[in-house]
Amino acid sequence: MPRIAIVHEWFVTYAGSEKVVEQLLHVYPDADVFALFDFMPAAERGFLQGKTVHTSFLQKFPFISPKNYRTFLPLMPLAVEQLDLSPYDIIISSCHAVSKGVVTSPDQLHIGYIHSPMRYAWDLQGTYLAGSGFGALKEMLARAILHYMRIWDFLAAQRPDKLLGNSGFIVRRVNKIYKRDATPLYPPVDTDAYFPGQTREDFYLAASRLVPYKRFDIILEAFRAMPEKQLTIIGDGPDAPLLMKDLPPNITWLGYQPNDTLRDYMQRCKAFIFAAKEDFGIMPIEAQACGAPVIAFGEGGCTETVIGLDADAPTGVFFPSQTADALREAIQVFESHQSYFNPLVSRKNSERFSNQRFQREIQEFVDNAWGEFQRQKKGGM
Repeated sequence: MPRIAIVHEWFVTYAGSEKVVEQLLHVYPDADVFALFDFMPAAERGFLQGKTVHTSFLQKFPFISPKNYRTFLPLMPLAVEQLDLSPYDIIISSCHAVSKGVVTSPDQLHIGYIHSPMRYAWDLQGTYLAGSGFGALKEMLARAILHYMRIWDFLAAQRPDKLLGNSGFIVRRVNKIYKRDATPLYPPVDTDAYFPGQTREDFYLAASRLVPYKRFDIILEAFRAMPEKQLTIIGDGPDAPLLMKDLPPNITWLGYQPNDTLRDYMQRCKAFIFAAKEDFGIMPIEAQACGAPVIAFGEGGCTETVIGLDADAPTGVFFPSQTADALREAIQVFESHQSYFNPLVSRKNSERFSNQRFQREIQEFVDNAWGEFQRQKKGGM
C-alpha cells in the first residue's frame, strides 16, 4: 500500500477546506497530516480523527497566533517548501494558498486539490486592498508582496503531477492563471445533516462571513428599498460594524449562530439569498438540502449547484449583476414563480454534492492517477 500524506495550509477553524481534509481522512485513515501551523481548538479537532498535525517552523514563531497568522504570508512559501515529505509515495495537497508548493521527488505522486488560486493575489487584489484600510505606504508594501506571491504561486502550481479544481469555475481559473488543465471534483457537503422543514415563512435569509466579496452591501441596499419584505442575516465578520449599523425594522441581524440554528432558519425561510461570486459555495447547497429556493448571483460556482428557472425543475433564480436593482428584480421574479419550486427537488439536487459522492470520486481519481504513475515509472526504466 502506498504511504499517503495530506498537506493543508493551516488549521484555525473548521470550514469548507477543512471538511475536504476530513473526508480525505475517511478515505485514507492511515494518512499523515501536514500544515504550516495548527491552532485548531481542542473542542473542534474531532474531524482530524486524533491525528497529530506535523507543522512547519512557523508554528514555533514567537507571537504568531490565530489572529495574526495571515501577516506571515511572505514566509509561507519558504515554510511549505521545508516540510519533509520524503517518506511518502502519494501527496495530496488541499490548497487555497501555498500547500501545492511542497517539494516532492520524481518518485512521488503529487495531486493538488485547488479550492481557489489565491484570490487576494490574483483577480481580487483590488477588492482586498480597497477594504484593508491601509495607508499609502502599507498599500505599496502590500502590492510588492503580492507581486512576489504571484510569481511564486505560478511556479508552485507547476509542481503537482495532477490538479483537481473544486468546480468548473475554478478549473477555468486554474487554466487562466496557472496555464494548466485540471479535473473538476466538487468538494463534500454534509447533506445528511440537513433536511426540508414543514413550512415556509415570510422572510428571506442571508448567511455568511461578513467580508467584502460576499457583497452584503448589495443585499442590505436591496431590502432597505423594500421595507415590506423581511430579511434575516446570520453571520459575523470584519465588515459587521459598518454593515449592520442603523438597520431598518425589516432587517434582523442575529450575528454568529451555531449550525443547528442556521439549519432551522434555512428550513423556514422563503428563500436563501447569496450575492457573492463564489468559487463553489457550500451554503447555497445546504439551503437546498433544507428545501429552500436560492436567489444567487449568476456567476461563479453557484451556476453549477443551483438550477435556474430555464429548467423544468428549478431550484433557484439568478440575478445577472452584483447590484441592488438586479437583486430586487430577481426577488420579484422569484415571487411571481413561487409555485415552480419544490422542496424535494431542491433536496435531491443537493445530494449531487454529498460526502459519499466526494469519497467515491476522490478515491477513484487517486487510484487511477497512481496506476498511471506506476506504469510511467516502469516504462521509463
